[in-house]
Amino acid sequence: MRKKRPAGRYALEAVMVLLSLLFLYPLFLAINNSFKSFGEVMSDVIALPEKIIFENYAYVWQFINYPKLFMNNLVITIVGLAGIILVSSIAAYKLARTKTRMSGLIYLLCIMPMLIPFQSIMLTVLQFAKQLHLSESTWGLGVLYWGFGAPLAVFIYHGFVKGIPQEIDESATMDGASGFRLFFLVIFPLLQSVTTTIIIIDVMWIWNDFLLPLLMVNGSPDTKTLTLAAYTFVGQYTSDWQYAMTAMVMAVLPSIIVFIFLQKYIVKGVVAGAVKG
Repeated sequence: MRKKRPAGRYALEAVMVLLSLLFLYPLFLAINNSFKSFGEVMSDVIALPEKIIFENYAYVWQFINYPKLFMNNLVITIVGLAGIILVSSIAAYKLARTKTRMSGLIYLLCIMPMLIPFQSIMLTVLQFAKQLHLSESTWGLGVLYWGFGAPLAVFIYHGFVKGIPQEIDESATMDGASGFRLFFLVIFPLLQSVTTTIIIIDVMWIWNDFLLPLLMVNGSPDTKTLTLAAYTFVGQYTSDWQYAMTAMVMAVLPSIIVFIFLQKYIVKGVVAGAVKG
């Protein structure tokens, strides 16, 4: 006999659907208005376009030099991800395996930056980046993301590593593996699910970030990112909203595609880290 679902289950599902629609509504508005003319956008933002204008995408593609900016975003994201994963995974593993008060203190110092608002330190970061010649450079911007992304990654990795039996380390050591060899050949493959989670979270963040690129690489057209290019259509005296919406859709589309294909790993990795930790 088929079991009946409790009424509370249906109510929860209804609330989740409504929340999903609420979060997706801004994306719908952006896509909807990207196919309109300037007059239609100004007359009614919510209404569907009377005539779909695909020329907006062709114009924006050429005007902002989309392939060039796409490569800028790709370089920044890859450099940022590589550093965050490498530094945070090694640090979290070492801190989780070291059972001393000092390691606990260092762990707290590693994750405390999550509590510091970026706006409170952004001018200091800008001056520091200029002294290290990291500003106005795509790879330099990627390096800066190491510091901002590592605290959360260390926190996630640390909880997951604590659930890996230490006997695995001892067995690998007896077989001749130690140090970095032990970590990369034995431990790091076990972190696959949580690593995928961190990759998805950081891709969504780095690819769509606006404020840090605005401070670091906005001075040269060769180093701009896709989100900054969308901002160029919004001016003090006039704004081409149809092109701004089109550029924004073209900017966020790659990260949305990554999320759609890898979304199942987010819950899997976070839950695994929480249970093991």
